[in-house]
Amino acid sequence: MSVAVITHQSSERHRAPRGHPERAERVPAVLAGVETAGVDLLRIEAPEAPRPALHLVHDPAYVDAIERFCDSGGGALDADTFATQESWEAALRSAGAGLAAIEALDRHDAEAAFIATRPPGHHALRSRAMGFCLFNNVAIAAAWLAERGGRVAIVDWDVHHGNGTQDLFYEDPRILYVSLHEFPAYPGTGWVDEDGEGPGAGSTINLPMPMGTTGDSYREAYRRIIVPVLTQFDPDWVLVSCGYDAHVADPLAGIALVEDDYRVMAGAVVAAAPPGRTILFLEGGYDLAAIEASARETIRGVTAGAEVGDLEASASGTAARLLDHSADTVSAHWEVVKR
Repeated sequence: MSVAVITHQSSERHRAPRGHPERAERVPAVLAGVETAGVDLLRIEAPEAPRPALHLVHDPAYVDAIERFCDSGGGALDADTFATQESWEAALRSAGAGLAAIEALDRHDAEAAFIATRPPGHHALRSRAMGFCLFNNVAIAAAWLAERGGRVAIVDWDVHHGNGTQDLFYEDPRILYVSLHEFPAYPGTGWVDEDGEGPGAGSTINLPMPMGTTGDSYREAYRRIIVPVLTQFDPDWVLVSCGYDAHVADPLAGIALVEDDYRVMAGAVVAAAPPGRTILFLEGGYDLAAIEASARETIRGVTAGAEVGDLEASASGTAARLLDHSADTVSAHWEVVKR
């Protein structure tokens, strides 16, 4: 199995102040992990996203404002989010990487795609940058696919809830958004009862987890809720907001996953997707060694799939009670495995 890897050197020219966790070294760490996974890689240079693609999810005035801000030298967009003059190209190519991945998989050049770019995207709202994100990269790709008639599932395993992605598709039945994240934590959204509105009712699924949650609880969440819902939704494409900040070594969060948990989650997602229709987008993850090891295991999961028994694990304590509550809520719209 071959994997397309979409990246660009501009990702390393996007800079935040010294000591900021979302730093340029994250991309080389991901690439080092991908390159040691032992699979065939197709390298693709990320193109700049065209304006019409950005405008599918972002207000044109906001896009123009980000360009002007970068052209003027940049600075702080909020307490956490920064940009420089070089950030404009990096953001455009980070947004365009998903479109290049779609084209590569459409041509059958590879059987899956991994996007290693920055800035990340899943916190970016229609008219607001936040959480280190300028443009919502995964949402742009999802909207692009939906516009051409596709059903798209987004699985977000970043430790922080993807509030931007949820907000953009909260009333859209064409796009299923599933997030497994630490709660309470930044940005404060993602409780169980946030499950979509209007025609999108049930198309948002939030699975909050308490600090200290280990991979056993995540595996149970996939077995009981995520895989059954993906199967019923029957997507044409599955996109993954692939953050590595739920790793036990990460400095910004309190979930306790290890590298092998990413292999299992990736394998489960690919198994629930049509062949050749899975794209992973780098989001968070701030410990370089954990990023490298987790990216390597992610690619192994993508290519080898899940093994028998991988999801046969049980949550305990608060995580178990939250999973039961989540299953009860999700069961209003989907068939899930209850205790």
